[in-house]
Amino acid sequence: MLPVRYRVIDRTVETRDSATLRLEPVDEPLPRFQPGQFAMLYAYGVGEVPISVSGIGDDGTLVHTIRSVGAVSRALYDAGPGTVLGVRGPFGTTWTLDDALGNDLVVVAGGVGLAPLRPLLTAALSRPAAYRRIVLVAGARTPDEFLFRAELDDWVAREDFDVELTVDGPAAGWHGTVGFVTEPLSRLRIDPDRTVAFLCGPEPMMRFSARVLLHAEVPAKQIHVSLERAMKCGIGLCGHCQLGPLLICRDGPVVDYATAEPLLTVPEL
Repeated sequence: MLPVRYRVIDRTVETRDSATLRLEPVDEPLPRFQPGQFAMLYAYGVGEVPISVSGIGDDGTLVHTIRSVGAVSRALYDAGPGTVLGVRGPFGTTWTLDDALGNDLVVVAGGVGLAPLRPLLTAALSRPAAYRRIVLVAGARTPDEFLFRAELDDWVAREDFDVELTVDGPAAGWHGTVGFVTEPLSRLRIDPDRTVAFLCGPEPMMRFSARVLLHAEVPAKQIHVSLERAMKCGIGLCGHCQLGPLLICRDGPVVDYATAEPLLTVPEL
């Protein structure tokens, strides 16, 4: 429950309200994080919020991409090099990337949902021959709201990676796909028995994307989503993140859609 001190060594502004921080341990580093897991980041004197890792360094560094939406996330967003933050973790379940070995890997990201998926993509692209195909469908409201633009450009240029970027509506200078992520996803050639999918973004986006995949007869067990609730303790004690029978900080955030579907369709939850 006690945060470990990490120092900001680099800050990159991604969009008008999102920034990526690279953190190095001041003291003994925390155990290595895995793709899909999250940390509780503490801005001293302000508060603590859960943030998924968007990068994992072999030297003990952590990368977090933060969207400024409240007092704590604003303090984290503003944290420049030299700022000391508190970090607790690693917490939560991981993207089960080994499930996709030898199969088609389909990744669907909406908005800042690309950040928790980035470590999974980095790991997959380090050995692309381990998969039949790697596909990313990423959406944003406008072209200016895509995260990791330089990295996205590199990914688009790769011959061993299929990338489809889409924005919600027409925009000046945008010549790519226009529409929600479900549109390019529905056009994708899918072998249901050989497809494993990973989805992250707003809950409606994940629900509708999962329906596209289910309609293509991809089993719900082969569709993985990252859930978000108001996590406070990170270790399943406080109950703030309860979703039906799940405590998201302990049983999630990554779960298969067979588990998530009956919970996400209940309005009261």
